[in-house]
Amino acid sequence: MAVDLGKMSDLLIAGKVEDVSNMVQEAIDDGMDSSEILQGGLIAGMDVVGQRFKACEMYIPEVLRSAKAMSAGMIKLRPLLIESGAKTAGTFVIGTVKGDLHDIGKNLVAMMFEGAGFNVVNLGIDLDTQVFVDAVKEHKPELLGMSALLTTTMPRMGEVINALKEAGIRDQVKIMVGGAPVTDEYAKEIGADIYGANAASSVDKGREALGD
Repeated sequence: MAVDLGKMSDLLIAGKVEDVSNMVQEAIDDGMDSSEILQGGLIAGMDVVGQRFKACEMYIPEVLRSAKAMSAGMIKLRPLLIESGAKTAGTFVIGTVKGDLHDIGKNLVAMMFEGAGFNVVNLGIDLDTQVFVDAVKEHKPELLGMSALLTTTMPRMGEVINALKEAGIRDQVKIMVGGAPVTDEYAKEIGADIYGANAASSVDKGREALGD
């Protein structure tokens, strides 16, 4: 009997990490197409999580559990997706700027993007400007995300954008900025393309910017 992808989505929404991992393995063992498992089981579930998070029907601890369930499924699925050459939604590089050690919000955004089918490169925290520039050169992402949770570290975002211009690669990537003190006005002021107010809307805006 074929694995029920709707049930897989429901388990993911409920944050059942082990159950999702087991169901993904079962679907693989049954010979189900890896892209079908990704789209119909994992991404479908994370789409619901994103909608509920935006509507304040789910909160950060619940979303993190769902994202962990997604990640557990992806551990099993990713090698097959790579092997089959399945198309991702794009590559998303994200990191927290120099002087800022905040991690939770950035990680939540990274997880939500992975849940939306993106190949995510999470660079970490307290990152020098050059780390972002090198990552854009290496990974050639469609999207670059920068996080700052302090007013004192916000200017680093503008420094990264200027460094990308100097390196001649600014036009190759859409830039998203976010974090508690960051505003839409500030994003425009420093020349970013997208302001991510929260994790769920960041995914929507990222997809929109890429024409999805």
